[in-house]
Amino acid sequence: MFQDMYQIFQWNISLQDGLKNLAVAFIGGLIVAYFYRKTYEGPGYLNTFVNSLIVLAMITSLVIMVIGNNLARAFGLVGAMSIIRFRTAVKETQDIVFIFFALTIGMAAGVGLHKLALGGAVGIGLVAVLLKRTDLMIPTKKEFLLQFVLSAGAGDEELIYQPVMDEYCRNYRLINAKSLGENGDLELSFYVILKHKIDHGAFIKKLRGIKGIKRVNLFFDQEFF
Repeated sequence: MFQDMYQIFQWNISLQDGLKNLAVAFIGGLIVAYFYRKTYEGPGYLNTFVNSLIVLAMITSLVIMVIGNNLARAFGLVGAMSIIRFRTAVKETQDIVFIFFALTIGMAAGVGLHKLALGGAVGIGLVAVLLKRTDLMIPTKKEFLLQFVLSAGAGDEELIYQPVMDEYCRNYRLINAKSLGENGDLELSFYVILKHKIDHGAFIKKLRGIKGIKRVNLFFDQEFF
């Protein structure tokens, strides 16, 4: 029994190797954090999260060194860490991916696979940047969402907007018509495919110049013009 207890608390790695593994985990965490910063485009960028990726890689490396090949120690750590409760919800898939990225780099550093840890951090990070810069796996979207308000006095039956739509759009279709208030104004929504995407400025200007049309907006993904 005492022999088993001794094996549980026995340290199977030298201090020098342990510090080396932590240093590699630190460098790997820095690489992961750097590529996260290069690929993140959302509004909620947090310095604390980026710093946490670095520390997470080091903590994972230390945990792996503590566990070693000892099954009893592994179960003990799982039980001890099960009391931790994370109340912060991770909203973006990219954040979850980079958390797992940092964990994996820390694991590789913890078992002494230093070249694999650093090479994997750089290689996977470059792939993430490449996918972000090239939009390789994102289908090309050609449709814009056009919205404008047609005043009651303009008369929808005359289709005063149709000549401009025919001039600038390869294709368009009405998807929604909503009455605004009691004055009879209509908010019209179209899916449009422009003949030339760069003409969106002139297209909007031409629509806004038509008497009876107001509040013209052209949306593409999260952008509007």
